[in-house]
Amino acid sequence: MKYRFSGHETFVCRYPWLLKAVKAISADPFAFSNEDEAMVTLGVGKNMVRSIRFWADAMGVIEGKSEKGFCVSDFGEAILGKNGFDPFLEDEKTLWLLHWKLATNANEPLFAWNFLLNNWHEPEIARSEIIRTISRLPDLIDQKLSNVTLEDHFDVFFRTYFPSRGKKGEVKEDNLDSPFLELRLLEKVGDRSDRDGLSHVEPVFSFRRDEKPEISSALFSFALHDFAAARFSEEKTISFHEVAFGMGSPGQIFKLPEKEVRERLERMNSEEDALFEFSESSALQQVRKKKSVSPQELIAKIYQ
Repeated sequence: MKYRFSGHETFVCRYPWLLKAVKAISADPFAFSNEDEAMVTLGVGKNMVRSIRFWADAMGVIEGKSEKGFCVSDFGEAILGKNGFDPFLEDEKTLWLLHWKLATNANEPLFAWNFLLNNWHEPEIARSEIIRTISRLPDLIDQKLSNVTLEDHFDVFFRTYFPSRGKKGEVKEDNLDSPFLELRLLEKVGDRSDRDGLSHVEPVFSFRRDEKPEISSALFSFALHDFAAARFSEEKTISFHEVAFGMGSPGQIFKLPEKEVRERLERMNSEEDALFEFSESSALQQVRKKKSVSPQELIAKIYQ
């Protein structure tokens, strides 16, 4: 599989960037083709132009290529368009929705998101340990990449979900604008010296794996529908284990406890217009899709 490691120019996504991208592409499908003109249109430097394009594409807000022109996706239009539900990212559900799209991008997945959310099962997360793990698994990545590229890429992941700090401990101003800080997906659990014996100290994180009531039933249903369509399109049912622990599943991407995933599925059985039903026996636990519905309808339900 071909992963993305660069393109973000080491910038995290900022609050106004996705809306800037949608407005620019709505006005001109080739807005990103000429970076000098895009700098004027978007009011940012050239590297930020590239970063805005990267994040809007990675989250599925825009579709296409610079040389052939972009368009605003149906998803981008629903959230950030002229009549979008939340163009200024004021609703935390929108941030979880964008996090879901970012983490489940199937065309060219972001390696850090794919690796850490789906394949990192250690209780603590430290950049040096990640790099060492990757070096011991040479078949994990097709591309030949330097440690600097990998370190920069994982730093962007960490700074997306946790504010970085300067030498004196103050939060860096340019990191406060990442909307995904509100999700509190990452928690810092300490600092430690690099195990290679280097003098610098690195932060150690863990995922917040507690219950997340801010992820509404409608949002969970959207994610489950998206997951089923992407990975089980030919299947009538999905096992509970896949929903809770499978690659790209709601349980993994949202870091939900197994108990909460089960409770959410059980509650669907009592919802009159539920999209899925959950059945459980001593031998089998599975989820079945009850009806067909468009992603746009599901998005609209999130904001009802």
